[in-house]
Amino acid sequence: MTQQARTPSLAVRLLLGILGAVLAIAGLAFLVGGGKLISLGGSWYFLLAGLGLLLSGVQVLRGRRSGGWLYLATFAATVLWALAEVGLDYWSLVSRLLAMTFGAAVVSACLPLLQGGAPRARNSKGPLALAAVLLLAGVASFASMFQIHPEVQSQAAISRKPVDAASAQKDWSHYGNGTNNDRFAALDQINVDNVNQLQVAWTFHTGDVPKSTGAGAEDQSTPLQVGDKVFVCTPSNNVIALDADTGKQLWRHETNSHVGGVWERCRGLAYFDANAPLPVPQVAGSSPVQPVALPAGDQCQRRIVMNTIDARLFAINADNGELCAGFGNQGIVDLKQGLGTIANPAYYTLTSAPTVAGTTIVVGGRVADNVQVDMPGGVIRGFDVMTGAQRWAFDAGSNTPNEVLAPGATYTRSSANVWAGTTYDPSSNTVYLPMGSPSVDLYGVPRSAADLKYGASILALDASSGQEKWVYQTVHNDLWDFDIPMAPTLIDFPKKDGSTTPALVVGTKAGQIFVLDRQSGQPLTQVDDVPVKPAGIAGEKYAPTQRVSVGMPQIGTQTLTEADMWGATPLDQLVCRIKFKSMRYEGLFTAPSTDVSLSFPGSLGGMNWGGISADPNNHLIFVNDMRLGLWVQMMPQKPKATLSDGGEQPNTGMGQVPLGGTPYAVIKDRFMSPLGIPCQKPPFGTLSAIDMKTQQVVWQVPVGTVQDTGPMGIKMRLPLPVGLPTLGGSLSTQGGLVFFAGTQDYYLRAWNTANGQEIWKSRLPVGSQGGPMTYQSPKTGKQYVLISAGGARQSPDRGDYVIAYALPDKAQ
Repeated sequence: MTQQARTPSLAVRLLLGILGAVLAIAGLAFLVGGGKLISLGGSWYFLLAGLGLLLSGVQVLRGRRSGGWLYLATFAATVLWALAEVGLDYWSLVSRLLAMTFGAAVVSACLPLLQGGAPRARNSKGPLALAAVLLLAGVASFASMFQIHPEVQSQAAISRKPVDAASAQKDWSHYGNGTNNDRFAALDQINVDNVNQLQVAWTFHTGDVPKSTGAGAEDQSTPLQVGDKVFVCTPSNNVIALDADTGKQLWRHETNSHVGGVWERCRGLAYFDANAPLPVPQVAGSSPVQPVALPAGDQCQRRIVMNTIDARLFAINADNGELCAGFGNQGIVDLKQGLGTIANPAYYTLTSAPTVAGTTIVVGGRVADNVQVDMPGGVIRGFDVMTGAQRWAFDAGSNTPNEVLAPGATYTRSSANVWAGTTYDPSSNTVYLPMGSPSVDLYGVPRSAADLKYGASILALDASSGQEKWVYQTVHNDLWDFDIPMAPTLIDFPKKDGSTTPALVVGTKAGQIFVLDRQSGQPLTQVDDVPVKPAGIAGEKYAPTQRVSVGMPQIGTQTLTEADMWGATPLDQLVCRIKFKSMRYEGLFTAPSTDVSLSFPGSLGGMNWGGISADPNNHLIFVNDMRLGLWVQMMPQKPKATLSDGGEQPNTGMGQVPLGGTPYAVIKDRFMSPLGIPCQKPPFGTLSAIDMKTQQVVWQVPVGTVQDTGPMGIKMRLPLPVGLPTLGGSLSTQGGLVFFAGTQDYYLRAWNTANGQEIWKSRLPVGSQGGPMTYQSPKTGKQYVLISAGGARQSPDRGDYVIAYALPDKAQ
């Protein structure tokens, strides 16, 4: 007697109907998207998988068990395809397999509910066991997303050298700590063994909260410490002196500088003590440091020097906060002199700390990107630290760059500028300057021979006279805004015979690290000139080759392939693949044109203004980066188009931006998935330790989680350590630690320099783009770690916090 099949219940029919519909819709999306991808020369996987999913969904809707087996077969094929395409790369596999794994668990559990054709009772043990295994695999994979997956595991032994009294750091009196700008502190009271006991010692509110308008008003400061005082500057260029042990305000000098909310920030200050011995250059042939004297009756012996976003230079008495009356005009020098017309005050601003080079204050200036051809020049100037009198100028757009301006004349318009910090070498009385690009950044047709010489280069000048010593260019005719974004770091570069060479090391937005001889400017590691392709802009002076620093690690600059595309789900990964294959992309130096092209890393970096920290005892440097591509398109400029206000938009997209004085406008936007996630695989930001003895990465770890950010601006509240774009400086200490806070989540963290293991973190009230610094109090002997927290780049949360951490008394 034949047993009749039972009619499924309403609940079962509803469950299978939902499952079948989901599979069919996903399959249809895969089919359509996969067909588009194939038409662009991409992978066949999505079309074939879409066919399997669509047939599976139809059969499940019909209640047929074959629908389940079709899905499982598609899943098995997906596993094989994923392994063949990306190997065992963790984040790549998660993107391809996690959603499909959970889908396979659901389908397996539903197999007993589907008709197999024969009217007999169905055994459910096997399918349910398979579902359980798949579910456990999916849960384990999801849980592993909360673990840190290093890009490079530690490969070198690191020694810890105890700090002796003679070499211990006394003050943090320069932006990057010492004149080497290495952000290294010879202090070890706080060390690998006790950093987990750090606690908040004091908190100070500056009262200056940057407004989150998207135009670039942000706190990015690294405070100074001299003796028992800490000096802080705010986004409005207000300077505050605090007691180093209590955080109590000692004095405050307000300038309340503003340029309409655009690019308002103070990255740091400079300090000069008229009673301190002057540096004596040791390198043969170096010019002497010019002597200075404090005028009779002048009490401004110790002074804080600050340049402001509204283009003024201040000298402030470090003892009481009053202006130094003998400096400039009652303590202020107008830096707009000689620049000519400045159509918008935000077009010429000073955001990075000035440098006191011997007795000369060296300042550059930020010229806004992608506004118009006719902009203020990027002249570099040196001023007497006591009187404020201009000693020299270097006009990088002129054939006679040191020529003294005639009355009423102006420096060359739109020349290459120095917006980042600079570095002084007292051994040779040389200042090293990281040059940006001439205006406008993406269109080089009007550029002069001088523009083509100095753009995107390291320039070495005599600090006393401003005379050029050498120039080394990293990008020829820069059309990508791949300028030098950081002050170089001075190191002793180790040679194979055990000796060292005085060198500088600098990172670029293009993810390159250059190591140059300080005296000659020549590379100490291999740099290749590689051929690059031109684009189609008429009259453009395309360089046939570009420099690639192959002798040093290139951080986050791999040439992307379709397999590098990523998404939180296979569907948004498919969209990213289609976007990628739809753009022109020829690697690092893909020149912009009237078609849509991909720039990776984009003009945000790579590496940026935070710079490099170092461990000179172990010949290590520490580099943080961001990996965020941009798509770029030049197009005919509309008549009477409104120029940019000089804010963030020309660098991060958000619409068509006219390039005044050219035939073109530009659109630049982040290369993101529909969910607002970068289209290439994680990490999107890392911290790397590089051994300068071997020029190899010894460890590289993702930095930051999506706890305080997420798709479409929604905070995910999940500590997934995918590594997000970083912006800010790091701090290295002789205690075997690297501190960093410039992440998108709200933490100050510490890593073990030996292996890159994150061993401490403290929750901040808001994010930070400030550089952590550390000092030892001369009164109490206690070591503090200090961070300024005003908000992370992509977060609307803002604050005005200065937070000091120390060990509890019993732990010291």
